[in-house]
Amino acid sequence: MLSAADNEMLTRTGPGTPMGEYFRRFWQPIALARELPDNDGAPIRVNIMGEQLVAFRNSQGVVGLVNSKCPHRGADLYFGRNEECGIRCVFHGWKFDVEGRPMELPNVPPGTQYHETIRLKAYPTREHGGIVWGYLGPRPDETHPLPEVPQLEFAELPASHRYVTKKLQECNWAQSIEGALDTSHFSFLHMPAPGVPSNANPDAPADEKRLRWIRNDPLPQFSIMEHEVGFVVGGARRADGEERYWRTAQFALPAHSTTPSTLPGETYFGYTWVPIDDHNCWIYTYAWNPDRPFTDEERATFAAGHGVIAEVDQDFIPIRNRGNEYLRDREMQKHVNFTGVRGVAEQDALVHDSQGRIADRTQEHLTASDAAIVRFRRQVMNGARALLSGVEPQAPWKHESYRLRSGSWIASEGVPFEQVMQERFGHPYGWVGSEEATQK
Repeated sequence: MLSAADNEMLTRTGPGTPMGEYFRRFWQPIALARELPDNDGAPIRVNIMGEQLVAFRNSQGVVGLVNSKCPHRGADLYFGRNEECGIRCVFHGWKFDVEGRPMELPNVPPGTQYHETIRLKAYPTREHGGIVWGYLGPRPDETHPLPEVPQLEFAELPASHRYVTKKLQECNWAQSIEGALDTSHFSFLHMPAPGVPSNANPDAPADEKRLRWIRNDPLPQFSIMEHEVGFVVGGARRADGEERYWRTAQFALPAHSTTPSTLPGETYFGYTWVPIDDHNCWIYTYAWNPDRPFTDEERATFAAGHGVIAEVDQDFIPIRNRGNEYLRDREMQKHVNFTGVRGVAEQDALVHDSQGRIADRTQEHLTASDAAIVRFRRQVMNGARALLSGVEPQAPWKHESYRLRSGSWIASEGVPFEQVMQERFGHPYGWVGSEEATQK
């Protein structure tokens, strides 16, 4: 369990909070690129880590990310006009470029100081992997230069090899990512109802053999290896004979993870969590296949909701959500699956949301199967504390080391975790970069 003070530190990401300042040292997804399809198109709201911002694509295709309030009298620039390389407030016509510099101040006399001093808060942006990223940290200068966007593998591939979307999660970011790192829950949460064969459950997370191994061994033996941008966790379950079924997942700072089920030749999946405020977050979810493009049929399947990709509406709100109790069906729970809720992503959301908007970690009782959760908390909280004492995080500068994979493997009993990773991925930490990543 955590103390109340530590739980507060872990979960709060608003401006000026220790975790909020730590997060701001890393690039954060602020929108899908397809949400800003046109030059001079409509602005969109971006609420992130307690800040209310507006994003717009200017006449040259560059995305601006600025404070939503006009510095004149606070009118909302979401209602502004995006025109001729700037966003113009509709109240009195003040206009700013993507860097927050005033372009026109119609009701300010020429030559007055306002033309030199007025600035709209603006943040740098980059587009990478179908996502618009924003950097909300210190303004870049010689003391705080700008790191590169993390080179997550899906983003490095051609667009034909990836599918990227997002969904709203109606709880704090930390408990949601903890749920993703907790691979032992697969023995229950995503299972068919007791006595139901896997082929009777359309949402089963694996084939019959893997499903049987997961169901029959609810106490996997966990191993963790730290690397320079996070850690990789592996859970070994009894398989057939003397074999062990390994499921591995990556965590990368500050809030990226990958799923544990992929066998060679299958599609990889991952997520990035972005706090909206302390009670809600976005989960950017991506599928990628380094070996081949996705078919139109696969893309249609993803768009309709598949596995960890939720079925969402036009605003990226899950169809099955907190407000409608995830369309839970008690008859389905008796006869089809363990929860009565359709969809792996939706089943995850149910339990994460059920912990409260912010989970009270002072009341929990952890076990050995929670090793990855303990490690996650330690890493991000140590990073936030170090920053408080003036030590900047190094992970943002290791952008190439974010090219990480995870997945499943079958190995003989007694094979150590590092060897399992080497056999499965050709690297002890699952790294697919061109240079050797280093262990802490």
